[in-house]
Amino acid sequence: MRNLDLAPLYRATVGFDRLADVMDRALTADLAAPTYPPYNIEKTGDDNYRISVAVAGFSADDLSVELRDGAVIVSAKKATEDEDRNYLHRGIATRAFERKFTLADHVRVDGASHVDGMLHIDLVREIPEALKPRRIEIAKSAPKVEKLDA
Repeated sequence: MRNLDLAPLYRATVGFDRLADVMDRALTADLAAPTYPPYNIEKTGDDNYRISVAVAGFSADDLSVELRDGAVIVSAKKATEDEDRNYLHRGIATRAFERKFTLADHVRVDGASHVDGMLHIDLVREIPEALKPRRIEIAKSAPKVEKLDA
């Protein structure tokens, strides 16, 4: 794997620390990162996104969605196991997990729902008015004419 030196980015920019940190984390991420539970990230509109996490076997009470330090953290812990059951095959994993999704600036959580074994987290990007593009009016003035004293 190649090492990418982000030092020039730190030297030549101001205020991009978070972007550089995200890039650094992505580039140094462990290739054997956990894949449980499976999830999708989709763009549902120009400024709308949805994270869908497969949480079969978990009830809404077993799940937690938290916003902390610019990230959505999804975690689950099964309250109690039914020890009276005798499984011949157990293919539905209900092990505890924590999954972190780092959000871009101005992205906020719009809501979360638990339907048919899927946890859906809806996100929306709201750019403040001050950051939206705007047209600057160019003032037009007549050239100044100076009077000469005779």
